Amino acid sequence: MVTGNGAVRGVINNGLREFKGIPYAKPPSGELRFELPQPAAAWTGTLDASAYKSACPQAKRYGIPESSSNEDCLTLNVTAPATEPERKRAVIVWIHGGAFVGGSSALYPLGHMATMGDVVMVSMNYRLGVFGFTAHPAFGADHNGGYGLEDQRLALRWVKQNIAAFGGDPENITLAGESAGAASVCMHILAPDETSGLFHKAIVQSAGCVTPLPSVADGNKIGEKVAAEVGCSDNATALACLRGKTVDELLDAGARVAGASIVTYMPVIGAKTVPLPGAQALPAGQFVKVPMINGGTRDELRLYVAYAVQAGATINADTYAAQLQAVYGEHTDKVLEQYPASLYSSAPTALGSVWSDFRADVGINNCIYLQTAKLLRKSVPVYAFVFGDPDAPPVTADPGFEMGAVHSSELPYQFPHFDNTTALAGPDLKPASQALADKMVAYWTSFAKTGTPVAAGAPVWDAFTAESKVMNLTPGQFGLFNAAEQHHCAFWKALYPAILTE
Repeated sequence: MVTGNGAVRGVINNGLREFKGIPYAKPPSGELRFELPQPAAAWTGTLDASAYKSACPQAKRYGIPESSSNEDCLTLNVTAPATEPERKRAVIVWIHGGAFVGGSSALYPLGHMATMGDVVMVSMNYRLGVFGFTAHPAFGADHNGGYGLEDQRLALRWVKQNIAAFGGDPENITLAGESAGAASVCMHILAPDETSGLFHKAIVQSAGCVTPLPSVADGNKIGEKVAAEVGCSDNATALACLRGKTVDELLDAGARVAGASIVTYMPVIGAKTVPLPGAQALPAGQFVKVPMINGGTRDELRLYVAYAVQAGATINADTYAAQLQAVYGEHTDKVLEQYPASLYSSAPTALGSVWSDFRADVGINNCIYLQTAKLLRKSVPVYAFVFGDPDAPPVTADPGFEMGAVHSSELPYQFPHFDNTTALAGPDLKPASQALADKMVAYWTSFAKTGTPVAAGAPVWDAFTAESKVMNLTPGQFGLFNAAEQHHCAFWKALYPAILTE
């Protein structure tokens, strides 16, 4: 296979052509650290593309053992059906999650969706944490704090220019992701001057495109703290100083600055990378107008309650009110009345249910997803969903309380045996769950082809025009339902009308 940079050799496996670890950018190290990504240099001969390359720099987190100190990480992967390679197939570009501080494209086996949906699948690595989502006054103003997103955009340009050689249609590209990957999709939608024409549809799993995000000025404060941790406090010399530090020095500094927070390193608003917040851009029509699948899991943030318990937090009936107070402040009494712990199997389960319905400081919650759908539907077709399979494989070690369909629990339905560490492999799905998975893959890939999600033998998925037009991806409850009722969004809108405006 010949790309614009040179020839690549992949492997044929189970009726698929697989290419892994293709460089799309130069290593962002030395003078290219904290700079816009530069296209990969051409190579001579044939590049071996038979194995994944390194993940981008990241520290261990949430008990996940993967870590990396290798800045030579900006690579992508392509998987395509081996039959009829000359036929131009729809393309799905997948952006991995990981809270903007971790993860890797290698965790997501692309073959199942490529085979079942007859599509070309692409995934990529991008800079993370301190390296990809830190702003600083010494960095270039136009893209300050947005280097990880700019990596993704360079990968999209590579796809646009090269995917035809792999049997993909450069005029039918769907941009998809989960968690931080889904939030990244939102950020690309919110930057029409930079991304228009790079993709034609979007799939957003577990992110709200109207989530409040920090400003560049807020991000600069984080960056200055990181710089101070490694002795680079003088803004006049900070860029050169930071480039002189080792990867591990910066990873350690980033971890100290973040502490227990999971939202320290995030996209920032106000530079060219993301000029306007979604709550302002979507009503004004200042976004890339493409059809979208949008939603998340029913019990999203029970996962983060589990992480807190595993880290030693005490969450029980006695501490429940204090846990709510820390998030909801003056609204705590009303939240306690709406969500008494006695209605749930445990206080941690109750807390996770509240958080999963709505919290203003984290974009992973179901009422934010519906707010996004309500704003987008005025301009583009939106297909809203909630994934609620209680038998989804566990995402973390048993925390000792009821979990349900937590954040990222739908991923094995798209990427069989997905687990958030390469050291493990997720279990087989139960029969009812596997049947749901087959329908989900059909919905997702038909949407990539035509802009309408269709699955044989499955409920008709109407575009979102009312709160009752949300697909319930739950065995035994499969079909359209009212997600706003399930997640008490009218209650939350009364408390937070400035965020839940629709």
